[in-house]
Amino acid sequence: MAEKGTISIHTENIFPIIKKFLYSDHEIFLRELVSNAVDATQKLKRLSSLGELKEEIGDTTVEVSFDKEKKTITVRDRGIGMTAEEVKKYINQIAFSGAAEFVEKFKDKGDAKDIIGKFGLGFYSAFMVAKEVELITKSYQEGAEAAKWTCDGSTEFEITTADKEDRGTEVILHIADDSEEFLDEWRIKSILDKYCKFLPVPVKFGTREEQVEDGKDKDDKPKYKSVTKDRIINDTEPLWTKAPADLKDEDYLKFYRELYPMSEDPLFWIHLNVDYPFNLTGILYFPKAKTDFEVQKNKIQLYSRQVFITDEVKDVVPEFLMLLHGVIDSPDIPLNVSRSYLQSDSSVKKINNHITKKVADKLGELFKNDRTSYESKWDDIGIFVKYGMLSEEKFYEKAKDFALLKTLDDKFFTLDEYKEHVKTNQEDKDKNLVYLYTSDPAKQDTYIQAAKSKSYDVLLMNGIIDSHFVNFLEQKLEKTQLKRVDADTMDKLIDKDEKIESVLSKDEEEKVKEIFEKAVNNKNMNISVESLSPDEMPVTITMSEFMRRMKDMAKMGGGGYAMMGHMPDQFDLTINGNHAIIGKILRAKKDEKKQQLAKQAYDLAMLSQNMLSGSDLTNFIKRSIELAGE
Repeated sequence: MAEKGTISIHTENIFPIIKKFLYSDHEIFLRELVSNAVDATQKLKRLSSLGELKEEIGDTTVEVSFDKEKKTITVRDRGIGMTAEEVKKYINQIAFSGAAEFVEKFKDKGDAKDIIGKFGLGFYSAFMVAKEVELITKSYQEGAEAAKWTCDGSTEFEITTADKEDRGTEVILHIADDSEEFLDEWRIKSILDKYCKFLPVPVKFGTREEQVEDGKDKDDKPKYKSVTKDRIINDTEPLWTKAPADLKDEDYLKFYRELYPMSEDPLFWIHLNVDYPFNLTGILYFPKAKTDFEVQKNKIQLYSRQVFITDEVKDVVPEFLMLLHGVIDSPDIPLNVSRSYLQSDSSVKKINNHITKKVADKLGELFKNDRTSYESKWDDIGIFVKYGMLSEEKFYEKAKDFALLKTLDDKFFTLDEYKEHVKTNQEDKDKNLVYLYTSDPAKQDTYIQAAKSKSYDVLLMNGIIDSHFVNFLEQKLEKTQLKRVDADTMDKLIDKDEKIESVLSKDEEEKVKEIFEKAVNNKNMNISVESLSPDEMPVTITMSEFMRRMKDMAKMGGGGYAMMGHMPDQFDLTINGNHAIIGKILRAKKDEKKQQLAKQAYDLAMLSQNMLSGSDLTNFIKRSIELAGE
């Protein structure tokens, strides 16, 4: 038998496009060829289960090998094979998928969804790295004659008879000069590890040495010898394909360590197992949260029937869960023709919604069943919950029952619980509840102590997205305001309309203001004299809650708030007219002394906000020594 012909495509110009641009990464050629080999093997197993295979299946291991001298890479299987007519049909007619036809043929005879191929283009990825491709194949059908197909990357091919005893297919790639990087053992192994690690049929690549016990020595200790074994690069039954009821915690932890060998153990996990209205399996792990928000993304791996596709899963997984780790496997996720990235459609949205629901249900279950354990994990899982509440209304509706607020005393409250906790003492004159919080307990300690002196509770809001979460809570919680402890004097943060009489006259207040304006000499300080409790600080420096939030949002890249980041900081300097130090300043006989004391009080306020540095800090220390010696 000998035949020559022309590959059936509509225009010769499309072939180099397929060869060079169909796949963004040339290494994918190996994934496609191995997937085809697995596909052929799965078809054979399917036929055998239907009683349509006359011979024994035997060993169905797919083998990948290379020859550096001959510059070839070979992928060999013992699958269904092809006749010469089938080669012409499936190989020469680009985009005619044998898998699609096979599934259609046997769709009424049970489950055929484990067939991988879909578009019929994967085979041609070989030409991205090969200057010539040989395909030698023999069909499983009784009396079938082996065939050999050869093509040099043009639209011309040749089919001849071949000398092949076993059924199955060999694809031999004669590697092009510009792709010799792939003629390397560890390069090939790394590609197989990446894309084929969990294929459902064993894939062999070379051999490995293994130490096995070989009797005992004279001291009755075991002896070992080195033996050569096939190197099987894949686990054909990964954890996500098994029933959750058959697995233990240690199984999940072991699998996680295989996926992420350099990571700490996860907090907990969710096993996905859905077969209607779409097929979805997988395991999602909650890692211990880190502060490098972006770096942690792209840790979820997407598979389609155990073939690795991508770790770009932003459409399948909700944005707020992109920080999770794990695997998702679904044949129902639509891919582009090169199986390189996702195409959004209604199935993707349904899967996205299902994952959101499963995560919310899992968190709710953990909170309800073991609140103490849940609270101990909150510092790590809080970022997921808050991010989810910010970005998904449906998630918020569930999460509001298990989202926690943490106080400086390390106590945890749900949103409803905290409202009850503070409503007696932290309600202002307008019947608004005021939640006080700190973003930096060490730097804001002066203000925290002022709040505690009034028995006010202070929340800890120092997470990476808490500046957004504070705004969000105000929008969601009725008649509730959130204010940072250093946003104003304590009497103004929770204004209960309790007037304190001033010990200063109006003229004295004006004099105090003038003294401080001269001593401070800072146009970005809005100076005022207030009648506060004598126990309050003599001078307090604050940035209004509104201004500071705008600044924080700008730092976080808050879109329309960006311009705020370029505006100079504006502060409120509040002088406590009832404090003894202010009276001492007024009584000082010399203006120089008044200025010295006013500057000292101002620097103390600056110091409490960690705003004193450089020469100002040096001068403050010197002045403190001078005043102490008086």
